[in-house]
Amino acid sequence: MTTPPTTGEAAAATSRAAEIAAYGDQILAVEPTGIQPVPAEARHGKPLGLLWTWTSPNMEFATAFVGVLAVGILGLGFWPAVLALVLGTALGALAHGFLGLVGPRFGVTQMVAGRSAFGFSGNALPAVLNALTAGIGWFAVNSVSAAYALNTLLDWPLLLCLFVVVILQVAVAYLGHNFVHTAEKFTFPVLTLVFVGAAVVILGRSHPGSATGAHAAPGAFWLAAGAAFGYAAGWNPYAADYTRYLPTATVRWKTALWPALGVFASCVFLEIIGAASSTVLIPDGIASKLSLTGAFTYSLPGWLADLTLLAIALGGIAANALNIYSGSLSFVAIGRGLPARLNRALVALVFGVVGTLVAWSGLSNSGTKYENFLLVISYWIGPWLGVTFLDRYLSRARSDPDTAALLQDTAYRNLAAPIAMAVGTALGVWLFSNQTDYVGLVAKQYPGIGDLAFAAGFTIAALLYLALSRVPGLGRTPATGAPVAVAG
Repeated sequence: MTTPPTTGEAAAATSRAAEIAAYGDQILAVEPTGIQPVPAEARHGKPLGLLWTWTSPNMEFATAFVGVLAVGILGLGFWPAVLALVLGTALGALAHGFLGLVGPRFGVTQMVAGRSAFGFSGNALPAVLNALTAGIGWFAVNSVSAAYALNTLLDWPLLLCLFVVVILQVAVAYLGHNFVHTAEKFTFPVLTLVFVGAAVVILGRSHPGSATGAHAAPGAFWLAAGAAFGYAAGWNPYAADYTRYLPTATVRWKTALWPALGVFASCVFLEIIGAASSTVLIPDGIASKLSLTGAFTYSLPGWLADLTLLAIALGGIAANALNIYSGSLSFVAIGRGLPARLNRALVALVFGVVGTLVAWSGLSNSGTKYENFLLVISYWIGPWLGVTFLDRYLSRARSDPDTAALLQDTAYRNLAAPIAMAVGTALGVWLFSNQTDYVGLVAKQYPGIGDLAFAAGFTIAALLYLALSRVPGLGRTPATGAPVAVAG
């Protein structure tokens, strides 16, 4: 049971709500909203805007490199690679559309909505993981690819290019929700036109038949599908962060459709172009001297190659604006042990500094660990989704007011969820991981299955949560000690 607020706390909350309401649809103002619910008077926007919000961040080299990985590194044939990429991306995009539905309902971020399943304290597990993945991991990956693109285009020192990229993306994230949406809206047509032009040339000069898959890595299809899922699903813990300002009455299918379509279309498009670029013939003497972005643009005429490099840098900034913004929201949502009024914008700046240091240390890395990074993301997101989806089903009879109150109850706990997620992640990796540095017990015996840790983790976590949620003391328990009614 939440402790009633004091008179001073109530006055502060009222003042804060007024400040958020005044924010409205201002673009250049710093967003005052943190992880508290967005009040009705501050709601604005249309779901169609989510299409470009979730298209622009994927129009970047990190997306194309998933396709490069499938053909150029895992050795899949071109068409099997396309099938694997479509399959993995579709699963991640469907989950993304569904998860964003809680935004208009409760006006909260994705990690705050997760308290329904994980409890207030238990929610720290996915919140910490997402803060690290988004605010530091993805920040570093995208900053490096954008810095390399600027370096190739302008021949500036690589470190200077990194700092330019970082300053721009942190500035967007610092201003917050409205500026992020606006920035993605205006980069959308630019990135789309440039990459469509590049796609026409790359497809015309590619040789899909040369990628036969004859020397593919064991389980290459499922490894590629897992990497594609990891890339698309990597956005899942952010979903409601960008729908929470929509009016409560927003049509649900539109709220789900546009972000799912944005993720699916942009990812599949760039991944297929990346796969095709791996079949473009580059002389050995030249290939060894090219950076990853240089190899991608090798077949393009000079002017289009320059535009594409600029688009790669811009796309990296567009992606990292979301990563820093949502990473900071996830960090604030950890809750326990953090200052009550921890400022989201300040956290975004701190993440920018830490992410820059990580990116700086990885500038000399050729990108060979990218596959492992994508798979590791899927290792924890799979179990998190298993628990989250099942909890949504089990809680379907609970009223919205009851759920809204539960999300703010600091004493509410549900130990079954973090336990199920942790065990599902551990068992999935132990049995089915198939990486360079570690191969699970089952994957070692049957390498042809690829890396199924995310699917196994999803299934194990969901089944374990279903069982543990019925164990006294592990299921939903508010401060009163009385179990919360759960449907099903």
